[in-house]
Amino acid sequence: MSTLAQPSLARSSHIDASNRGLSATGILRSEWIKLRSLRSTWWSFGIIFAIQIGMAVLFSLTATDRFAQISGAEATNAAVSVTTVGLLFGQLVIAVLGVLVISGEYATGQIRSSFMAVPSRLPVLAAKAIVFSIATFVVTLVSIVVAYLVTMPILAGVGVQANPFDGALWLHFLGAAAYLVFIGLVSLGIGAALRSTPGGIAASLGLMLVVPTVFQLIPAAWSTTLAEWLPSSAGRNLYYWGGTFEPWQALLVMLGWVAVFITTAAVLMKRRDA
Repeated sequence: MSTLAQPSLARSSHIDASNRGLSATGILRSEWIKLRSLRSTWWSFGIIFAIQIGMAVLFSLTATDRFAQISGAEATNAAVSVTTVGLLFGQLVIAVLGVLVISGEYATGQIRSSFMAVPSRLPVLAAKAIVFSIATFVVTLVSIVVAYLVTMPILAGVGVQANPFDGALWLHFLGAAAYLVFIGLVSLGIGAALRSTPGGIAASLGLMLVVPTVFQLIPAAWSTTLAEWLPSSAGRNLYYWGGTFEPWQALLVMLGWVAVFITTAAVLMKRRDA
């Protein structure tokens, strides 16, 4: 009787331990450890931080004539233009990092260990997307705020008084940080779907750079319309207001792009072998 009970208790303990290991918190913690242990993460975030501040300072020093003696909403728009100009380059960096976050695990075979620990697989993708999004949002927002604080005295020297307590200014900044998050998630979906670092980077940068250029070269109204719906175009309406889309419309468009690529990656992740 006791002999039969002992294996039963052992199996029960094993199951309980496995369940504890597969908790949502445990998966998130695991993905956070992976993200911060990658050199590419620190290099990419460091480059984004440097680009944001460096480009903001350079732009504020060379474009002061454009912003001379303005106030109110115009001053807010000027501050947003200066502090977010680095996103034009930062989006390329975060696109590459988004691919590397997932494709690197396929290249090293580490993804097999992740799937052994989480056989359902999709929680791994979800946790990776959540951790990557939070880290990207925080780093981008901090870099934008620092760029604003650094360039504020330069702009004030030519009469640009952007009120730091203006709620609209912070909504612009939040939209700019969200833009890089969405670009990163699109790239993460591409990397998970292709499972190849070179292919994922090529496809992601192609979507950001090549496709918009091709549409611009086509002299047709439909081409211009389609170009406005691309992530790199629609997403800018999150922080540059008054464009083709309202901010809430741009948010829906970007959520749609993320849903398409993440859903595709999730379906392929479930169907294919690691």
